[in-house]
Amino acid sequence: MPDMTRSENREDLIVFIQSRAMETCGECGRELLKGNFIRLQRDKGVLCLECADLDHLEYLPRGDAAVTRRSTKYSKLWAVVLQWSRSRKRNERQGILAEPEAIERALAESEADSEERASRREREAVRREGLDRKYVSEFAQAIREQFPRVPSGADIKIAEHACLKHSGRVGRSAAAKSFEPDAVFLAVRAHVRHAYTDYDELLFKYDDRNLARGRVREKIEDVLDEWRAS
Repeated sequence: MPDMTRSENREDLIVFIQSRAMETCGECGRELLKGNFIRLQRDKGVLCLECADLDHLEYLPRGDAAVTRRSTKYSKLWAVVLQWSRSRKRNERQGILAEPEAIERALAESEADSEERASRREREAVRREGLDRKYVSEFAQAIREQFPRVPSGADIKIAEHACLKHSGRVGRSAAAKSFEPDAVFLAVRAHVRHAYTDYDELLFKYDDRNLARGRVREKIEDVLDEWRAS
């Protein structure tokens, strides 16, 4: 059994910005390019964010301490983003990864001037540009076919998250672009894990994916069975 007291003094979760030209994920074998977010773990080495169960988080660059502070306050799971500085020979903080809803809430509370409002509009514009609306719609349809009772709107939310351009997420894989059932299933299961269980809190508390996944496995299956029912 993991040391259940570890959470009392747990250090921050750390994510790095890939500095080498090319690397591969130690779990799925996916090619990781320079500039990608990666997680380092002793047993697996370099992990992509999807395999580290952090791919649902959104990047918030450093620059506004108040927004960062509020984002970490409202996010059930968050990580510090570091990047190696060649000139200073050390890792330097670049920002955080946090839940999109937490960042939105933090930005809304910090929108006291036009500069913050412009920042939010710019961020949303970048996100919209990264979505292929036709592909998202078709992916959402594939979700509904496999899970007829998926809640209204959840299909689009899952599809948008999975299909964001340049994200490296499951929705951008060749299998997903062919709408293969396994790829669609993985996207839905990941959404259920993060949105319908306390997985994020467990991962943040213990930094142990196996422990966290084991505790929420039954809940995930219950939700998926409910969504499959015709």
